Amino acid sequence: MKNPQEIIHLMLSKDAFSNWLGIEVIEITEGKCTLACKVTESMLNGFDIAHGGISYSLSDSALAFAANSRGFKCVSIETSISHTRAAKLNDILTARCTELHRGRTTGIYQVIVSDQHNKTVSLFKGTVKILDEIW
Repeated sequence: MKNPQEIIHLMLSKDAFSNWLGIEVIEITEGKCTLACKVTESMLNGFDIAHGGISYSLSDSALAFAANSRGFKCVSIETSISHTRAAKLNDILTARCTELHRGRTTGIYQVIVSDQHNKTVSLFKGTVKILDEIW
């Protein structure tokens, strides 16, 4: 079975959207992942703040990497997000994903996205289905 670094490398090599976000992998261990990205002009909405899909997508990627890090392929089956603060141009967003529960067939994860001032931007919760396929 592959280690977390090998798995995230394989996932990112085929993940055009995460690459478009400019994701930087800060940490990846079994069941845990920290990612960062910078808010660019193309990520802004009509209010001149980061589109909510940016923190959602960053969170979704962190969820995917953390869940898959244990060597079994996982897919999300339910996610939700609460936006608590606006992100602006040039903000650095950091997503910290933590495994809350890992069963035989499902896992539950929490992602907290914060800005460069350590202010919470969003709270994300995701449930994954753990497949029988290994990486």
